[in-house]
Amino acid sequence: MKYVVAGTDTGIGKTVFAAGLALALSAAYWKPVQAGLEGETDSEMASRLGAAVLPEAYRLSRPLSPHLAARIDGVVIDPDRLSLPDADPLVIEAAGGVLSPVSDSFLFADLFKRWNLPVILCARTSLGTINHSLLSLEALRARGISVLGMAFIGEANEESEQSICTLGKARRLGRLPWLDPLTSESLGQAFAANFDLRDFAS
Repeated sequence: MKYVVAGTDTGIGKTVFAAGLALALSAAYWKPVQAGLEGETDSEMASRLGAAVLPEAYRLSRPLSPHLAARIDGVVIDPDRLSLPDADPLVIEAAGGVLSPVSDSFLFADLFKRWNLPVILCARTSLGTINHSLLSLEALRARGISVLGMAFIGEANEESEQSICTLGKARRLGRLPWLDPLTSESLGQAFAANFDLRDFAS
C-alpha cells in the first residue's frame, strides 16, 4: 500500500495531511525532495507529529521550486535517484503542485507516472480552489495517473468541495480542519473523525 500525496498549490497543509495519513496507516513518510532548510522542514514536522520518516533524497537550502533551488545549490536532481523506497505501507509527499518542476526537464507529475501509484490530491477550501483543483486533476489524468480522490484542508466549504468532486469526477475522501494546537494526538483524532480508512485500503 503506497500513496502519493500531491497538492494543488504550496503551503496548503498537505504535510499535515500526509503525516496524518501515515499515522493512520502505520506507514512510513517520505518527502523525496526538500526545498528550504530554514526552520522546521516538512520531514521534521512529520516526525514531530509521530510519523516514521525516511530520509530525503535531496535537501536543498532555498524554499523555491526544486529545479531552481537545486540550480542555486549547484545540484543536479537525477530522477533515477528518486526510485521508490522498499517501505510498505508508504506515504510520499510531493513538493508544491502537480506540475512543479523537479528539474529543468522533469515534472513531479512525470515522477508520479513513473512510480505508477495512486495520487491523493490535497486542495485548500478557500477562494480559487475549484480552478486549481480541476486543472490538477486534468493534468494527472492526461498522463494516465490514477487519482484516489480529493482531500480538502481548511474550513468547510461544501459548495466548492462538491463542485470539484462533481466536475472533476473525483471521490471526496474527507476534509481536515485547521488544528490548533497541532499535535500527534489532535491530528490523529481529527483524521479519524473526518476520513474513513476503508477508502485507503488497497
